[in-house]
Amino acid sequence: MASKHIPLFDGHCDTLSRMLLYPGERLFFGHGQWNLDLAVRYRPHAQFFAVFFDGNHPLAKYFAKRQLKIFTRDCKQFQDRVMLCRTADEAKLAGEQRKLAAFLSLEGAELIGCSERELEKWHKKGLRMVNVTWAHANALSGSCTEEPERGLSEQGKSFVKKANELGILVDVSHLSEAGFWDVVKLSEESRQPIVASHSNSKVVYPHVRNLTDDQFSAIMKYHGVVGLNAYSRFLGEGEVTSNTLLAHLEHFLSLGGERTVALGGDWDGCESLPKGYTGVWSWAEFYELLLQNNYKESLVNDLFYNNFMRTVNRVCTM
Repeated sequence: MASKHIPLFDGHCDTLSRMLLYPGERLFFGHGQWNLDLAVRYRPHAQFFAVFFDGNHPLAKYFAKRQLKIFTRDCKQFQDRVMLCRTADEAKLAGEQRKLAAFLSLEGAELIGCSERELEKWHKKGLRMVNVTWAHANALSGSCTEEPERGLSEQGKSFVKKANELGILVDVSHLSEAGFWDVVKLSEESRQPIVASHSNSKVVYPHVRNLTDDQFSAIMKYHGVVGLNAYSRFLGEGEVTSNTLLAHLEHFLSLGGERTVALGGDWDGCESLPKGYTGVWSWAEFYELLLQNNYKESLVNDLFYNNFMRTVNRVCTM
């Protein structure tokens, strides 16, 4: 059986954009899929909170800034329970103080105008991970669903290099495959890890949002992480269960991914979840399932916490 407290580092949730729709909800109480009050089993506990809005909306940049204010407000107001973290050392300190280690990410560089200057400004405010694209193509690259044949533009290459210089994780979830391989080339030069914060296996389920074996192996080669996504739409057809999610994990592990697979639930960005799952607290059920399937607890703890923390420690140094 699992110990009383389960370590958890989750790479992606869309709770901040939900809080735009429900202003009365906060990081600690709400009716969505992420709620710290209901995630009491996790310690230490770290979470990347994504700033997200449809980049084609005329007010997307405004709503992105609103979410940044919401995040900053709650981290300050509830500082007895949460710590805005920029480095692995700060996350470790948050864990020692029994606080949530809250990291900030940006889902789609179009939300800051694909601007390196804006990237620097957001870095100063705590940004530590950025998706090059969301679903839409932008000035930096095509996405996996729009202009998928287009890779990084010269502006895109410069933007990725700037992120690497600043110590911001480059997230390739949603990115076109051509753009992905351009990021890999830049990683070969910078020796920086690549992150797919919420992506599953395309071999197990051939959805455009999922990763090929070659993509996973490239992320593994450069010491990055891939966060398993709990969105049923990306897991399989028909009835999706914990065993469906387990199939994606086992395939990644068959490629040698013990130090690469992590978690990225996509909470509050999921319209449907595996049977019986209702939110981030459901990761505890998956933890128990892995132990019941004779996974070593040390490996499960790597998947649940250590792998993501290792990559953050390597990149987010300032």
